[in-house]
Amino acid sequence: MSWCRTRIRWAILVAVPIAWFAAGCDSTDTGSESFNVEDIIDTTRISLNPSGYAPLTASLFITTREPVQVEILIRGRISQAGDVQYRHPDTDTQHLVPVLGLYGGVENLIYIRLYDGDGTRLGETSRTVTTSPLITELPQVSVEVNTGRRKPGMNLVSYFGHQNQDLPQIPFIFDSDGDIRWFINTDPHPVLAYLFYDAGVERLRNGNLYFGDGSSGNLVEMDMMGNVVNLWPLVGYGYHHNVLELPNGNLLATVNKHGLQTIEDHIVEIDRNTGALVTEWDLRQSLDSRRRTWSANFGDWFHANGLAYDESSDAIIVSGRHQGVVKLTRSNEVIWLLAPHRGWRTAGDRSVLATKLLQPLDAQGQPITDRAVLEGTTNHPDFEWNWYQHAPKLVPDGHLLLFDNGDRRNYTFRERYSRAVIYRIDEQNMTVQQVWQYGKERGDETLAPIVSDVDYHEEQGTIAFMPGAIWSGGEPHGRTVEVDVDSREIVYEARIFKPSPHSGITFHRIERLPLYPTHNL
Repeated sequence: MSWCRTRIRWAILVAVPIAWFAAGCDSTDTGSESFNVEDIIDTTRISLNPSGYAPLTASLFITTREPVQVEILIRGRISQAGDVQYRHPDTDTQHLVPVLGLYGGVENLIYIRLYDGDGTRLGETSRTVTTSPLITELPQVSVEVNTGRRKPGMNLVSYFGHQNQDLPQIPFIFDSDGDIRWFINTDPHPVLAYLFYDAGVERLRNGNLYFGDGSSGNLVEMDMMGNVVNLWPLVGYGYHHNVLELPNGNLLATVNKHGLQTIEDHIVEIDRNTGALVTEWDLRQSLDSRRRTWSANFGDWFHANGLAYDESSDAIIVSGRHQGVVKLTRSNEVIWLLAPHRGWRTAGDRSVLATKLLQPLDAQGQPITDRAVLEGTTNHPDFEWNWYQHAPKLVPDGHLLLFDNGDRRNYTFRERYSRAVIYRIDEQNMTVQQVWQYGKERGDETLAPIVSDVDYHEEQGTIAFMPGAIWSGGEPHGRTVEVDVDSREIVYEARIFKPSPHSGITFHRIERLPLYPTHNL
């Protein structure tokens, strides 16, 4: 009897659906049918949730009688896209292998494959581990569209969904079928017990996760097992909203500066190695803190909610919910302002801000001169301003991608839609042209006046449009909608429903990424 047939018969005996495993009966098994891989294994031990903060992770400790490489595989519950596969890079007789992607509340079957030093597969065995049910604060995910053309990977959600404000925020990851495969619960953590990461969690280039914590005042690096690797205290500042890894490894963060009457109007760069302050941007100096065109809030006049970095000019791009988008030099000088032209006067450093406003162009590249369009009281057929935007991104051709929330669009509440929008900005001629948008056609269905995210997937030619606080339809929820840039066809869409619908925000950001990073495991 072949190994594949034996495996399916074993799956039936333990009452696990055959669909989880049948996809694994492939032609890649080069081991001999008479070879028993258990003959070279001395011991195996599985430790569930070794950090105490990541309930769907485990550590597999395995010793063998000869040096081998160890690979683990967890089959997707619904489809092969839910498979989690990881090969530990070391060839040795002792291995400590991180296990990610377990399901909650079931007996998980972990396949263990062994390879010799030449990469030849010797065979396969399996072990089981039983997880506790998912915590009640986690949401339900409903997959509405899945064409198979989505960017590969899983969805890291910076989740806001719990109602109890004494609980920390809970980042989680769901697969393409909507199953939650990873989450962090820092409730018992000595430092992160009141975690407030705001815009959320992203992945460093070394494979670990990073985020800011508004409660402890630290920037945090954490591995996928839930272990805190680094903390960077923000001495003299308080974290809010967003932190960004720069190409040199340093960290750029939106902060409050202690001792001021205003908030959310400073940016700092922190040295990755020493934690020292490298650069401070005081937006009260580069902009006009008296401008009240979008908000009458004196203290939170700017409300920095997102960052991008332009490596070609060593400049930063800052989204201010109450002002617009600004690009700044390292010396805090305004390069351009992307916002309706109403109300711009003199900056704190006495520079004239009207000279920094971008001139909108129509589809033919001609200047739009209608004063109502320039000031934002009406839209042009080829151009609309960004309103209360989030999540600035530079796409590979240098254009600027935004989530245009659309709150109080044209200074009213009549136009009710959010958009993903791409602008072409010509810094030499100080012009801006709208070159792509999605979301206007969906109206209230994807309207999110606050939070939210957008990402560009270059290889797939898709954009992920992610409204995180939708109130339409009778039940607050969030969505991730991946659309083909050229055709605007939806290739993937999922909705995220909170168990406690009283809080309006479902998530702030979502990142598509492989569950296993390529480094540092």
